[in-house]
Parts: sequence; C-alpha cells; structure tokens
Amino acid sequence: MDGVPGLSFMGIEPDDTYVYTFKVKQNGTYWYHSHSGLQEQEGVYGAIIIDAREPEPFAYDREHVVMLSDWTDENPHSLLKKLKKQSDYYNFNKPTVGSFFRDVNTRGLSATIADRKMWAEMKMNPTDLADVSGYTYTYLMNGQAPLKNWTGLFRPGEKIRLRFINGSAMTYFDIRIPGLKMTVVAADGQYVNPVTVDEFRIAVAETYDVIVEPQGEAYTIFAQSMDRTGYARGTLATREGLSAAVPPLDPRPLLTMEDMGMGGMGHDMARMDHSQMGGMDNSGEMMSMDGADLPDSGTSSAPMDHSSMAGMDHSRMAGMPGMQSHPASETDNPLVDMQAMSVSPKLNDPGIGLRNNGRKVLTYADLKSRFEDPDGREPGRTIELHLTGHMEKFAWSFNGIKFSDAAPVLLKYGERLRITLINDTMMTHPIHLHGMWSDLEDENGNFMVRKHTIDVPPGTKRSYRVTADALGRWAYHCHLLYHMEMGMFREVRVEE
Repeated sequence: MDGVPGLSFMGIEPDDTYVYTFKVKQNGTYWYHSHSGLQEQEGVYGAIIIDAREPEPFAYDREHVVMLSDWTDENPHSLLKKLKKQSDYYNFNKPTVGSFFRDVNTRGLSATIADRKMWAEMKMNPTDLADVSGYTYTYLMNGQAPLKNWTGLFRPGEKIRLRFINGSAMTYFDIRIPGLKMTVVAADGQYVNPVTVDEFRIAVAETYDVIVEPQGEAYTIFAQSMDRTGYARGTLATREGLSAAVPPLDPRPLLTMEDMGMGGMGHDMARMDHSQMGGMDNSGEMMSMDGADLPDSGTSSAPMDHSSMAGMDHSRMAGMPGMQSHPASETDNPLVDMQAMSVSPKLNDPGIGLRNNGRKVLTYADLKSRFEDPDGREPGRTIELHLTGHMEKFAWSFNGIKFSDAAPVLLKYGERLRITLINDTMMTHPIHLHGMWSDLEDENGNFMVRKHTIDVPPGTKRSYRVTADALGRWAYHCHLLYHMEMGMFREVRVEE
C-alpha cells in the first residue's frame, strides 16, 4: 500500500474515496504523505503510530509525538520555478566582501583567493547547505510555529518517550533538549540498542524514538535547520504556559572539498602543484588528489592556477588507486556538474556543523538493530547508483539520468541484493525505497540497522541490503521533495 499515483495505483480523484486495506506487520513510529505533485509541501502529511502487541524492550510512562515540518506561504510551484531560474535564490548567506577579509586575516590572501576562485570555477557555493531556507520557511513542531510553543506535559521523575518524525519537504533538523540526555531506542520504527546522546540529526523522512527523564519544570525541544537559518521549538513542561530558554542558533557551517568527496582539495589546496595538468580535457568537474604523493609548491599559501582544473575528464582517472569510478552516463553530461573522487561510508561522522561541538552527537555508526539480519542471506548481486545533479540548473538524477529518461530498476521476487549509493553532489540526500526495507551495512559489509530511509551526505558511499519481497511497481527516490520532482526518482519493479 506504499503507493504512488502512476506506479502502484491511479491516485485519489477529487471528491473520491480510497480505502487502504493491509496487514500490519510491524509496530513503531511512521508517517504518511501525499505523492501527488507538491501536495506534501502544502500540508498533506501526518503521523502513523502503531502500538506494539508484545512488551517493548524499554520502559516509559508517557509519550509524545514530535512531528517536524517546514511551511511556506508561497505556492510550492512558484517556489520551484524560482529554484529552476536561480538555484541559490533562498541562500542569503553567500560569501561577501566582509567574509573575504575575515578569511584573509585567518588563512592568508593567496589561500583565500585560491579558495574563492575554486568555488567560482565549480559554479558552487560553500554555504549551499539547503536549497530552501528560513527566508521562506517557518519551521513547525506539531504544526506550531516557534512562538506558539507547542508543549508536551510530564510529571517529574517520569520516563517520557518522544517520537520524532521529520515530515518536512526539504529540511534536515539537528535536535537537542538542553539539560536532558536523550536515549535513542528506535530508528525508522525499528528497535535499536539504546544509545545516549545530547543531539541527533534527523534527515527528511526519518523517525527516531528517544527516552528522556526530566526532573525540572521546563525544557526546550530545539530543532535547528541544518543551514542554521531557523528552528522549530517546543517545550516539555509540568504544566501549560511554562517555557525554558531557547538556545541561539549554532554557527553557520561551510562545506569543504573533503565534505564533497574531493579529499585533499580542501584547505590544503595551495600545497598542490597543478603545473602538469594543463593538457587534461574539460568536462565540468574537478578532481581529487586524495592519497596521491603531491609535490610541495614551497609555501602553504602559494596561489594556484586552477584554469585547467575547472573541468577535467574523470574517465581517464577511473583506474587510479583510491579514485571512485563513475558510470559512462555521467561523462560529458550537461546534468552532472560534479563527480566525487574520494568517497567512504563516513558512518561515524556526525555531519557538517555537528563535528567537535562539545556535545555527544548520534551517528549512523551508533545505530545497531536489536535483532540479527532478518534475511540472513548474503546479497546475490550489487546495484551501484550515483546520486547526481547540476546545482546551477537545479537538475537531479541517478547516474545522470532523470526519471523521465530512465529505465526501471528490475528486481527478481525473493532475491537478496545490495544497493550501493555514491553521492556525486554537494547536497545531502535522504534516499527512500517504497515497499521494502533497507538494511544498512557497515564498512565491512555486515548488517547494522534496518531503516526505510538512508541518509547519504556529500562524499559518501553507503551500502544496504534489500530483500525483494513485495511484488509490483515501487517508487525509489530522494525524499527532498524538489529533488524528487526534478528527476532524482526511479521506478523499481519486483517481478517473478
């Protein structure tokens, strides 16, 4: 019943009724939303809570659903048109003259000029963490704006279960409750071994269940957007009308070359000698020199000539040690503006803006299901897909092929396979497969945790196992609404 109009059913016509009939096979925290046009952005979504039939592996006294979302007063179609015309339309934090001189003071003139030149040649921006920002979005908690102060009640000494759901269209949230530790007990509705944290990042479509034990009168539930342009906020309190201090937004993070899988290109770029690169072909990408033995230019602040690097033919580097290969469909593709060259799972990375912040932050490496691999078989084959895009054109795809031009992904009913995702963009993508579970693997190919949405940050290569146990036509897509709408979508067919 995980349906999409045009794939698994015809949709629900105006003034019509559709009755969903299905067997409930699991308990946990989930949600629903429309898959018609941009209706999800307009508020057609909600929580689904399935109570456990058997005793749960943790105790709590009461629970609250905490559903996060992003709301705009703009027509979503108008918003999308703006992104197509100018992909950074909602980014009001671009580098300025003032930030240039601040960088000069901290990094030196040559390094700062080289860094700005590099980003300009790539036609990208290190502040581009989110396509849509707090400039147009109001971030909501259970439908309430921050000033409305949604409140969840408790009695001191109680164990409170908070069911967090990210039902937003485009926004990642970083969640903490100052003064309280949170013990994560479930991810995407499935039990995990308890892990206690101060903060966690929740990708679009993910859910996390946490247990807290408040002793005071009031605590702020603080969910700041990943780009630090706003926040959703509510309060845990012993009675209505109470509030606690709201922390300031964290400093705004900046992307680096290493974040995007261009390891070695980051802030040490000035140490690289590019004099022998002049003969390389242009195709719109920059290369990584990660792991290479690079000659020293003699000074860490020497200016660099990137004129021949603005677009290198990465197909010639596919066989180089440590370099990530790419499908032929990405080569000379006007819908692909970048290719990651040095990728890894980064499962223990809290993510941009959360590293070394003095708080214990949840990572995927912390998540371990409370059960063994439910299938038990090793994958019979691997499907590798690259998450691709062109920032300036606001075009998104798999393997450089947008949905309208892509053939379905064919799975044989009952097979166990591995899907490997490689992020060739500077954006973070939450990838969701309808109808089937995604069993995330660790760096060694071992089962870690069962999820329905896999977050894939820039510069990462993440693998998960899928059991094709649901016949039919299923959607497979980035859960950032406007990325999906612009082509990062595939049909998966499970056939006998």
